[in-house]
Amino acid sequence: MKKILLIEDNDDIRNNTAEILELSGYQVLTAANGKLGVEIALQQHPDLIVCDIMMPGLDGYGVLHAVHKNEAIKNTAFIFLTAKSERSDFRKGMELGADDYITKPFDGTELLNAVDSRLKKIEMLKKELSPGLEGLQSLVQASSGKDILKAFTEGRNINKYKKKQVVYTEHNHPNRLYFVMKGKVKTYKTNEEGKELVTDLFCAGDFLGYIALLEEKPYSDTAEVLEDSELAVIPMEDFAELIHNNREIAQQFIKLLAGNVVAKENHLLALAYSSLRKKVADALLLLQKKFRGSNEKIFSIDISRDSLAAIAGTATESLIRTLSDFRSEKLIDLHEGCITITDQKKLEYLAN
Repeated sequence: MKKILLIEDNDDIRNNTAEILELSGYQVLTAANGKLGVEIALQQHPDLIVCDIMMPGLDGYGVLHAVHKNEAIKNTAFIFLTAKSERSDFRKGMELGADDYITKPFDGTELLNAVDSRLKKIEMLKKELSPGLEGLQSLVQASSGKDILKAFTEGRNINKYKKKQVVYTEHNHPNRLYFVMKGKVKTYKTNEEGKELVTDLFCAGDFLGYIALLEEKPYSDTAEVLEDSELAVIPMEDFAELIHNNREIAQQFIKLLAGNVVAKENHLLALAYSSLRKKVADALLLLQKKFRGSNEKIFSIDISRDSLAAIAGTATESLIRTLSDFRSEKLIDLHEGCITITDQKKLEYLAN
């Protein structure tokens, strides 16, 4: 049962509001003033705080400030309950970090919709969302009912790319966000000798190029499609508006960035200290993890040996010899350039 703290100095409003919430299945804690409300919040750790603004002593702004200053409750969802509807009051509350407003007088439906929306958003933020647009869509749909996937792709230009065609180039300045509708894409860096190192892999449902947009810097790598692909093109201005106006979605992109940092650190560690066989096994398992379809029991992929060598961080000749060894050991099968993993467990043993 979700726990809601209601802070309201008017006895009638407090009792009526608490009754509405209790009838809807919530556990309700009440406080007649801001100071008592903060004390209860620290003791009970509610899931949501509904708080009046105009109260004697410690007003609603002071309560919100106190909540955000305390580590134990600083992430508690917060809704202001107020008779003040001037724009300046709304702006002040949002700048302080309020999640929503309910303006008096209100009906029970309005109150319950706002509460339900906040609580759903809290639950979504606790979950591990998928890294692409689908995860962000789930978050926004749960909190607002909006279909972000439809909003992002409907009416967008869809660029079609042939195998090995470049999407963007290292050192160029970004002006758009890409969303993979269909196909597979790799990003890579090239050294002075022209050797490639693959930095990431993308498939349908993934964003592409958002790091450069967030950093407001040139691309740090080059993006190239591994097979015929379709990418939705989203203007930089639309992406910036989404990030700046939706705190939850901004948080999800931060999680994506954090995940990328950890993955790249592990990749660099493997390149520095792993054996050749382990590097190739890691590369094959990475391809399977990234590109294997949900209904695909046996994973196969047609990928150039140069691209696979760039993913494994080894010379193409060494990769080819290792693949031949893996085939002899019946770990994989090779047919007309296509690689099929036949013994995943043994490959994982090599990788570990």
